[in-house]
Amino acid sequence: MAKISIDIKSGNVKKESDLIIGIDLGTTNSLVAYIKEGNPVAVKGKNGKSTLVPSIVHFDKEKKIIVGDQAKAKLVEDPENTIYSVKRLLGKSYNDVQNVQQYFGYKILDEDPDSLVKIRVKDKYYTPIELSAEILKELKNRIETELNQNISKAVITVPAYFNDAQRQATRDAGKLAGLDVLRIVNEPTAASLAYGVDKLAEEAQTIAVYDLGGGTFDISILRIENGIFEVLSTNGDTYLGGDDFDKAILDFWIKEQHLNLESLEKQPSLLQELRLAAEQAKKVLSTEKNYQENIGGVKYSINKVQFNQLIQALIDKTIDSCKSALKDANLSAKDINHIVMVGGSTRVPLAKESVANFFGKEVFDKLNPDEVVALGAAIQADILAGNQKDMLLLDITPLSLGIETVGGLMDSIIPRNSKVPTKAGRNYTTSIDGQANLKVSVYQGERDLVEHNRKLGEFILKGIPPMPAGLPKIEIQFIINADGILKVKAKELRSNIEQEIEIRSQYGLSEEEMAKMLLESIHNAEGDMKQRALLEARNEANNILLSTDKFIVQNASILSKEEVETTLKFHQKLKIKVAETDKDAINKAMEELNEYTTPLAHRAMDVTIRESLKGKKVGKD
Repeated sequence: MAKISIDIKSGNVKKESDLIIGIDLGTTNSLVAYIKEGNPVAVKGKNGKSTLVPSIVHFDKEKKIIVGDQAKAKLVEDPENTIYSVKRLLGKSYNDVQNVQQYFGYKILDEDPDSLVKIRVKDKYYTPIELSAEILKELKNRIETELNQNISKAVITVPAYFNDAQRQATRDAGKLAGLDVLRIVNEPTAASLAYGVDKLAEEAQTIAVYDLGGGTFDISILRIENGIFEVLSTNGDTYLGGDDFDKAILDFWIKEQHLNLESLEKQPSLLQELRLAAEQAKKVLSTEKNYQENIGGVKYSINKVQFNQLIQALIDKTIDSCKSALKDANLSAKDINHIVMVGGSTRVPLAKESVANFFGKEVFDKLNPDEVVALGAAIQADILAGNQKDMLLLDITPLSLGIETVGGLMDSIIPRNSKVPTKAGRNYTTSIDGQANLKVSVYQGERDLVEHNRKLGEFILKGIPPMPAGLPKIEIQFIINADGILKVKAKELRSNIEQEIEIRSQYGLSEEEMAKMLLESIHNAEGDMKQRALLEARNEANNILLSTDKFIVQNASILSKEEVETTLKFHQKLKIKVAETDKDAINKAMEELNEYTTPLAHRAMDVTIRESLKGKKVGKD
């Protein structure tokens, strides 16, 4: 399958390679790098001091967006409008993050605990994808300023442990930032490339990459032979990192000073000041024995021994992941040739010592742990550009493949540039009570609406047993074999009813047509994302409207006349907003309806429980 280079300005397909950049989109800091005179280089800012761009987004009074160091300076004075650690929210639902909501200075919405999170800033609602795109735009602007040329292609790294939703969210953020994301690369693969471990010996190497960043941890076991990187196993936690070290120090100080977390939440500036001091304490204790700071007239201190005790359980958790990864790869610690340390949090001495002790050998930590992933991403980008002939690139899918979902949206199941052969699947359900048939329409392309993509075929899954909407479990599987033949299967898992379709060759698209589709996806990215956000908000709102109707009917006996009227008022407001085109207004109306009806729902549940327990004995006779 062909590689495609596009001149974004002219829209022409070009045969020569354009510059492809490497991006490390991090929880705490992000970087951009490229190949300069044969070597990977991380790009510094205008002041020439640092390659790091803090992954922080601030919205000022004029709603202007500020990213990086300037945004970081606003964490204390305006925390509610300053968003940090957004990578931790990519591809997450409210259920995934509700236990740590109080540690964020900004509002995470919870109107639907199972849907992807949204963040409220002033009167606007943002997804982690939109906020991540702002960070990527800043990186794009930084390298364009450095090189004085337009950049449109990138390789972006993600933790090896990122699931499909998180990877797709990263890809969407790149698209929204105006970047054609040619490859999503695992961070451990990028780090190994940066260290050149593939060139250390002629025979095969088995590498452990221990990656402890600001918000994520993963351990990957790689086999490298003849320039081919194979991930044998991976393990980790997308919610464990240096931020948790900071939180441990913060919790320590809260306990030491007998502070109340609830009252602290009402003082977001103080909470942020303490959080930043905790982060500084972690850094200082990597080289010093003690840390002390005066905040609001109160002395906060911690020593290295206390710090190590606080984070020991977290470090142990990472070592447990190392054990699991080795077990999954059918290897022992002695089988590992090299250990590569990645991520700023590996500067913590206890982490380094624990890893060296577990594997029984010294670790690779000579490169800057903050930069190593971005440098590797630049090397991977150079390989994609065809400038390194000694590395093997496996065949890939030229465009994303997916199905049509409610509202005419394209749900990508196999993203473009996936290795071939490959297989991927997702679970869906019905939207109507008693639905017996489900039409599966297969599309190819990069746009968010199927009307802008190419339809490859469709079939109908017949004979689904009549069930309430949402109860059937329908698995859609995409399988591409080594010959590029796509097979799509649909199966209702409760009844085992199934159907499939086969689509041959490169799906009937010429290189020029593929180039045109890619170009259109980049040019229309912002409009597409807005349209997708509006349709998703409408779909969610329509579900809430139906649920509210059912709730009023089912609980008429326990609701007062005033409660029913108020609920209907919010219901009607949401119904009006759904018919309009402002997704923020829809989200706000949903939030208002949810806030009012949540206590009513709790009361209804209590009544239901009491009724079900009437006449029943609880406990032993």
